[in-house]
Amino acid sequence: MIVLSCSNLSKSYSIYKILDNISFTINDGEKIGLVGLNGTGKSTLFKILAGKLSKDSGEIYIAKDHKIGFLEQNTQIESNNTVFEETLKVFRHLIDMEKKLRNLEEEISIEGKNGSSAKLQNLMNLYSKLIEEFNDKNGYGYKSEIKGVLKGLGFTEEEFNKPINKLSGGQKARISLAKLLLEKPNILLLDEPTNHLDIEAIDWLEKFIKDYRGTVIVISHDRYFLDSVTNRIFLIENSTLKSYNGNYSTFMKKRKKELELLQKKYEEQQKEIKRQEEIIKKFMSYGGKRYIRQAQSRQKMLDKMKKIDKPVQDHKKAKIIFEPKVKSGYEVLKVRDLSMNFDDFNLFKDLCFSIYRGEKVGLIGPNGIGKTTLFKIILNKITPTSGEITLGHHVNIGYYDQEQSNLNPEKTIVDEIWDENPNLDHYQIRSVLAKFLFQGDNIFKEISTLSGGEKSRLALLKLMLSKANFLLMDEPTNHLDIDSKEVLEDALKDYEGTLLVISHDRYFLNKVTDKILELNSNGIKEYLGNYDYYLNKKKANEIQEEISDDKTKTQIKAERKRLKEQQKKEKKLKERIKNLESKISQYEEKISELEKYMCKPEVFNNPTKSIEVSTEVNNLKNELNKLYDEWMELTDN
Repeated sequence: MIVLSCSNLSKSYSIYKILDNISFTINDGEKIGLVGLNGTGKSTLFKILAGKLSKDSGEIYIAKDHKIGFLEQNTQIESNNTVFEETLKVFRHLIDMEKKLRNLEEEISIEGKNGSSAKLQNLMNLYSKLIEEFNDKNGYGYKSEIKGVLKGLGFTEEEFNKPINKLSGGQKARISLAKLLLEKPNILLLDEPTNHLDIEAIDWLEKFIKDYRGTVIVISHDRYFLDSVTNRIFLIENSTLKSYNGNYSTFMKKRKKELELLQKKYEEQQKEIKRQEEIIKKFMSYGGKRYIRQAQSRQKMLDKMKKIDKPVQDHKKAKIIFEPKVKSGYEVLKVRDLSMNFDDFNLFKDLCFSIYRGEKVGLIGPNGIGKTTLFKIILNKITPTSGEITLGHHVNIGYYDQEQSNLNPEKTIVDEIWDENPNLDHYQIRSVLAKFLFQGDNIFKEISTLSGGEKSRLALLKLMLSKANFLLMDEPTNHLDIDSKEVLEDALKDYEGTLLVISHDRYFLNKVTDKILELNSNGIKEYLGNYDYYLNKKKANEIQEEISDDKTKTQIKAERKRLKEQQKKEKKLKERIKNLESKISQYEEKISELEKYMCKPEVFNNPTKSIEVSTEVNNLKNELNKLYDEWMELTDN
């Protein structure tokens, strides 16, 4: 069933055409990734579909009774409500319905005292219809649903009562996403939904979208996310839209082959055009009517030939090469028993790990666990509570800060680079800036006026010129489009120095890193592989990466025993959850039976009996809410 389609949709700004006669159809339940370079019109298309922006021409069809929900990229909520109160607004209709049910129960109880009547029968019929609708819309479970979504997106229960106006921009963005997911529109338009989410929250969102019964279209630079959730890709390029079946990786393979074939056809046609032009030139030089007629005939054929446009194999990309000035010692970084406290709060304790020359290490963990703080300790910007950090011989650190705090907003682009590299002449400065797509008068723009992507490129250029042999990078792919990310990945893969990088970009981690350090509340754990290797190890639930040959049989036996105990605990947890679900079902059935029973004349005509049954229903609902809360708590662990 087609739920959304566009026919010859166009949109221009002044003389610049953003979308040019694009057409597509989307079926119910499809999960589509919308990709393209920054500025190609992805967000514009979303705004048109959501009715927030007018189209110049074309037709849009949305299936009857289908609602579109739109998450904008830079949305901000301003509210005096708490986190929970704000998300509760989504269920205002259920809250009003519940109040109406309580009012009806009171009216029925009062009217029942007067015996059977037409009014009482009307009240009971209304109550019966309303309670059925209330049950169908999960009237008893919406609070638990809210808690599940908020926890999935990284909020703790302590934060549920935190006022919205005291939240960070990223937290407010997560609230907007939570509200949209709870609204359950038939068609979800998500513009960069993984911004401000840590890896755990992104994993949760992936599962949510996969299980979502509606249709989802998502704009994202998170290629791992696109691979996981999409079954179709829309590419916007040169104001047109083209559809590809499959996820992002499948699209990239198809796109590469498509461009190679197009390039081959273009080159063959150019050869043929050149050959014909040479023949025409010869015939014209011969003179004579016969040769001139043949030349003119061939020229007509050339003029009618449908020319193949030159394929855009590579858009302008920054050229990044990281080269260490000197070679470091083998052991680059040694961390022993490192702890960090802020007043009475323990951020992390007893961290121990080492990083060796040439390693590409990914540092992962939930937001707020201390990853950036660990970087600042390594950089000697803050002093740890206890422990020791040792840098190896000839280690020169280069630091990429996700906030770009090392850029001076009052300087121009050219001054920012030249002031730190006075040995470069004017030509060299312009040359390196051009490699990072800063050309012409753009190099005189003030840094405060730059976009997030431009600031990121400038910070990467400074890092490249530092010629450091140990790079610390904090979220380097934030603000970069997919092309720029791929350039950075290739540069880091070829880098002969050592890398320690904080990133939520799992595709990036998979491609670049050969070791993962996971920082959590229990400390730090090492995985000798890329992100997929780390995931496989986690899923396999192995106690350690490998059992070394020198371990005793007693140690091996003890580890197996611990594994069995863990499996027993998991089995008990599953049984407990299953029992809870059974109990919830029984309570819901009992409530439904009692509510139907309340509608019978022998009950509503008997005030005492009516109040007794109503009290029992309310008690059961209270118990049901407790069961829902317990179920949510167990399934979240």
